[in-house]
Amino acid sequence: MRHGLGAAWLRTPDRDKPRPDPWPTMGAWLRERLPERVDIERMLAEERFVHDDLSPVRDDEPYAPHTFVWFHRDLPEEVEVPGQIHVVHRDDRLVVVDKPAFLSSIPRGQHVRQSVVTRLRAELDLPELSPLHRLDRITSGLLMLATTRQWRGPYQSLFQAGTVHKTYWALAPVRDDLELPAVVRNHLVKRRGSWQVDVVPDAPVNAETRVELESQVGEQGVYRLTPRTGRTHQLRVHLHGLGIPIVDDPLYPDVLDVAVDDFSRPLQLLAGELAFTDPVDGSARTFRSVRRLPLTS
Repeated sequence: MRHGLGAAWLRTPDRDKPRPDPWPTMGAWLRERLPERVDIERMLAEERFVHDDLSPVRDDEPYAPHTFVWFHRDLPEEVEVPGQIHVVHRDDRLVVVDKPAFLSSIPRGQHVRQSVVTRLRAELDLPELSPLHRLDRITSGLLMLATTRQWRGPYQSLFQAGTVHKTYWALAPVRDDLELPAVVRNHLVKRRGSWQVDVVPDAPVNAETRVELESQVGEQGVYRLTPRTGRTHQLRVHLHGLGIPIVDDPLYPDVLDVAVDDFSRPLQLLAGELAFTDPVDGSARTFRSVRRLPLTS
């Protein structure tokens, strides 16, 4: 592990799949196999490609079929995301954290080192730490992770079965003509290439959220949101559909051009509570966020 990430690997084709023009060396195969943005010359010179036994792959080494090559990628520079990852709970099976807005849950795209998983694998010395559910990068609050692969299955099955009770809080405008509590039920679809989620009229319901107004400060209210399902952007779309879009949402109602390093206006949505029956020991578990609305930059 480096920076909380395991090594990447490649494998030369099997012996029963020869090429009409086989590669003369392992270096030649790597140059054809990896994209141009990878500095293969430097990585070969620095002996950063290795075999299973950690011996370096040489540039002029004769090509061999069915051979694994391991390496660590060069990571791009990333702007550090402000805010603290609060460890709400830790035991042998679970880690529950309260993450700040703008911090990705998992390493992906432009956010590798600046992710909960990458940071905590190193900080907690848990190389197999992995999230058990999704939480958008710009959403703050509770994220539950398994300490090792052994515990991923039992706890992921809770989320897949919908037996984890999730509660969110959101800051949004108040409408005097809106009757609450209300239950929003519709069909949501996230289409490839689109930033926003579409509501499909007359399609079978696949998203449901209970919306309650808990308190009011001026023209804004603190809403308690209880989702029964977990579709992409579900809470944001449902409040937008009620005419009360969440404060500082960069996608609803309009897609805003926000720089990836602009942390000034966090989405006012907080994953505030998780409750479930533990599948291993049968105990009742409840975890609560330490954050409160409004969330600050």
